[in-house]
Amino acid sequence: MGVKIVYFIFFTGLIVSGGFFGIVVATLAGEPTFYIPFIVVTGASVIAFMFLAFFTAIKKRTMTISAAVFSCLAAIALVGNWGYNAYIDSLKMVTNRGVDLYDYQPFEEGTKVATLENESSFHIEDELPMMDGATALYPVYAAFAQALYPEKEYDPYEYQSEVASTQTDVAYERLINGDTDVIFVAGPSESQVMHSERVNRELNLTPIGREAFVFFVNSENPVDSLTVEEIQGIYSGEITNWSEVGGEDESIRAFQRSADSGSQTALENLMGSTPLMDPPTEDVASGMGGIISDTADYHNYSNAIGYSFRYFSTEMVQNGDIKHIEIEGVYPDKDSIRNETYPIAAEFYAVTAGSDNPHVDDLIDWVLTSEGQELIEKSGYVPIN
Repeated sequence: MGVKIVYFIFFTGLIVSGGFFGIVVATLAGEPTFYIPFIVVTGASVIAFMFLAFFTAIKKRTMTISAAVFSCLAAIALVGNWGYNAYIDSLKMVTNRGVDLYDYQPFEEGTKVATLENESSFHIEDELPMMDGATALYPVYAAFAQALYPEKEYDPYEYQSEVASTQTDVAYERLINGDTDVIFVAGPSESQVMHSERVNRELNLTPIGREAFVFFVNSENPVDSLTVEEIQGIYSGEITNWSEVGGEDESIRAFQRSADSGSQTALENLMGSTPLMDPPTEDVASGMGGIISDTADYHNYSNAIGYSFRYFSTEMVQNGDIKHIEIEGVYPDKDSIRNETYPIAAEFYAVTAGSDNPHVDDLIDWVLTSEGQELIEKSGYVPIN
């Protein structure tokens, strides 16, 4: 009996130590919801089986069958969790499948960046303005760089690159902090304006093009059109079922975007004084192994609705994954943006905040010429002029 007790204590210690290590790994990986209970239950069950085997008279055959059944159930739980996570990941769209910046990097072989029909009449050879901006607008200002800047490498992911892309919220922060000269983005959020005022950095917005703010749903959703009032009702939480707007009797999953992103600011502007409901969230890993609740990425559930700017979501529409919703009976395309019949088209801007670079004003003036506007058109947007 004494030997059995020693063995039991020894193996119990191993299981507890292994379980603790597994919990730490699961927490650092940002997947505690399933794995921590699974590890605890599995570890406790194995210890219980050991206790029964060492200290009771249960038949060996009964123990073997019980252990086999438990192992099968544990395996089914693991495989089911992996399969569910794979399914959920397959539904993630738009935010994770946006522009591949390297596809549009200036001067690189095989770049998709738009080019002028003729050589640019204006060039900048030195003291290059630092450009930054929204991911969806990177193809536009990368085209400006290829037309105007000297040929060299401009890595979009390097903060010190003259042609970087850090996304809207970081681009505004860098501009206000004086770390970049001009950014190409949608209009600022209220908090971004307040930030600039606090540090006495006035934001100067020059409209350079127009883009549609679009809403999209799963391509199998029977709803094809919504009104602005219905959109406001959905995102305020007043309208909660697709049957209320002509669809199936199914609850609405209304996804949102991160605070201070260009598209989230556009939604806030569309909502006006109507308060937004809280967005769906998901647990994500943070520094030092912590878990934070963050705005969930759009998942293409049958009952989902999301939004973006048209450029971002066009590829998914072409692939048949999602479809754009008509707003007030008008479909978002370049023609409806150009003739201003689409009701929620918006300007995008070249934004400065008091740069001392001598070429910034000339750069923006050139963007408004026929050459700059040609590149905006060829990049898939509607020029302002």
